[in-house]
Amino acid sequence: QVQLVESGGGLVPIGDSLRLSCAASGGTFSRYSLGWFRQAPGKEREFVATISKSGNTYYAPSMKGRFTISRDNYKNTVYLQMNSLKREDTAVYSCAASIYYTDLFDGSRFNYWGQGTQVTVSS
Repeated sequence: QVQLVESGGGLVPIGDSLRLSCAASGGTFSRYSLGWFRQAPGKEREFVATISKSGNTYYAPSMKGRFTISRDNYKNTVYLQMNSLKREDTAVYSCAASIYYTDLFDGSRFNYWGQGTQVTVSS
């Protein structure tokens, strides 16, 4: 059983940057693919980015170039660096871990989820 705890969310102005962290415990971190998803009020959960066990990354088109996912297997932590934040990036951001390595844009492929951290982008 893997436990995931996100941190780093907050209220930031438009155009600012934020780095989210997700600390894992209870499993062999390096064996999992990891991802970030987000959910805005009244909307469905949305794929943000994923990183494989070997470090390969994949982004949703609207985030590519602004967001960067990375992992530190020694610290059992996955990160999401978010730059040039827009109002529409406001959402609860959740990290997730998967035993799979394909179709990771699909949330149903993930086995473990964190509780989420709120990111609010406002003028």
